[in-house]
Amino acid sequence: MQTTKLFDLSGHVAVITGGNGGIGRGIAIGMAEAGASIAILGRNEEKNKNTLAELKKIGVPAMAIQIDITNRSELEPAIKKVEHELGDIGVLVNNAGIAVLSGGILNETEEEWDNLMETQLNAVFLLSKLVAKSMVEKKRGKIINIGSMYSFFGSNFAPSYSAAKGAVIQLTKSMAIELAPYNIQVNAIAPGWIETDMTAPVKTMPLYDEIILRTPAGRFGYTEELAGTAVFLAAKASDFVTGETIRVDGGYAIR
Repeated sequence: MQTTKLFDLSGHVAVITGGNGGIGRGIAIGMAEAGASIAILGRNEEKNKNTLAELKKIGVPAMAIQIDITNRSELEPAIKKVEHELGDIGVLVNNAGIAVLSGGILNETEEEWDNLMETQLNAVFLLSKLVAKSMVEKKRGKIINIGSMYSFFGSNFAPSYSAAKGAVIQLTKSMAIELAPYNIQVNAIAPGWIETDMTAPVKTMPLYDEIILRTPAGRFGYTEELAGTAVFLAAKASDFVTGETIRVDGGYAIR
């Protein structure tokens, strides 16, 4: 098989949560350019429309569903709608996320903790469970979870975020073991500091200088720089890769 065909996503349907902005949008565009049909699940209707227009310009089948992934009753209907309109889901990217910069457990409220866990962890479990059932029947599929550098490091200013992202990596490994016999690969991407709306406030904090000094690349990354890794993990090229977490962080984690 030609190497380029190993990365061809033509004929695959990919669902990307939070695919209307930031890292999710970058992954959605990258997978569309590789030939995949794309369904983005996002809460902001205007951002959904804008990203959907970009996807349609690429020329692939695409749809956007307005959804709050913390509302569990909305999850199964959204998945069924994708399957009805685009076909069987071959790739799931659990990307949607929020951050709570609470300053530590003494400041963080129970409501902030619960909301972040519902978004960053519970939705990953629930959506993976829904999509994996169909993948098991077809005996093929790819699940890609978005972790973080804080999957590996503690954080005194965002403890719930660090806890959730650490759990996502362990969930990735557990799902990979369970689903491997069905030819389903489950992997994670751990982005470094990426230029997004979520990380924008950091640029006004003393933390920003610390990040730049620690990152060998000397800068924040761009969302499109994650697309190649996501396409690899969604494609045939990664059929013998499972349970892994690939860091895309400009070297941040090696120091």
